[in-house]
Amino acid sequence: MPAKAPVSIKDSGVLYVVATPIGNMADITLRAIQTLRAADLIAAEDTRHTRRLLTYHQIKKPLVSYHEHNEVRRSEGLVKRLLCGESIALVSNAGTPTISDPGYHLVRAAIENKVCVVPIPGVNAAVAALSASGLPTDSFKFLGFLPRKKGKREKVLIQLLEERSTLIFYESPKRILDLLDDMLAVLGDRNGVLSRELTKRHEEFVHGRLTDIAESIKAHAVFKGECTLMVAGNLERPTVSRADLRSEIRVALQTGKQRLPDIASDVAGRYGLSKKHVYEEALQLKKEIAARERRDAR
Repeated sequence: MPAKAPVSIKDSGVLYVVATPIGNMADITLRAIQTLRAADLIAAEDTRHTRRLLTYHQIKKPLVSYHEHNEVRRSEGLVKRLLCGESIALVSNAGTPTISDPGYHLVRAAIENKVCVVPIPGVNAAVAALSASGLPTDSFKFLGFLPRKKGKREKVLIQLLEERSTLIFYESPKRILDLLDDMLAVLGDRNGVLSRELTKRHEEFVHGRLTDIAESIKAHAVFKGECTLMVAGNLERPTVSRADLRSEIRVALQTGKQRLPDIASDVAGRYGLSKKHVYEEALQLKKEIAARERRDAR
């Protein structure tokens, strides 16, 4: 049976959140094609990119740009058109809008104005990559793009130290090695899978430890293609809460038998944590103890 066409939307405006291909033009649902053909307007992250997709599927519709630099301002005008009864299809350059792509502000504004929002599901790079990764899929955590600044990126990674679910990240080919370096420093050399050029001719999956993945990237004369990096959760060693971690460090400090780096090395090795992370925690705790002792001595 052919897919049912979208209902008439002239009487009340509807915002359709339409998933589009992440590479292969054929990876689009019949319902998505029908929705794009029926919509009054298509809000696109990059109108030139979307026009190529529409041309491939023989669709002619007016386009308006909607990207990270204008989405707040543009949302107001689009909501007005929706309230006037127009239907709008929201698309990003690849995959599902709002998932590490523009769209959140428009969806939020539409809901606040009681406009009907309808998802048109389809391909998603994170789920597609995970399904073929060989890593546990029963529980996963999607992080998208981490902050570009090293310090902020490390803070996010530190919060993931005890996470047992498979971790999924997006990154550009220019910054993927920096991300891997920070992961090795904070999370340790875990198992992981890197996918790039998903659904395209040069699709590639690299399996191994994070060090293996980094070496594979360095072996390329030119490394291209948006990357999806999946990292195993903390399953290799027992997990430890921050309170218990600080308690162990405090006991070791009180005995005075080990230097701070040695304490950090022992605790990190016992729980499979980053030595750097444990050392910073130990250093902070030592400062707190010293400050408390100074206050008590007054």
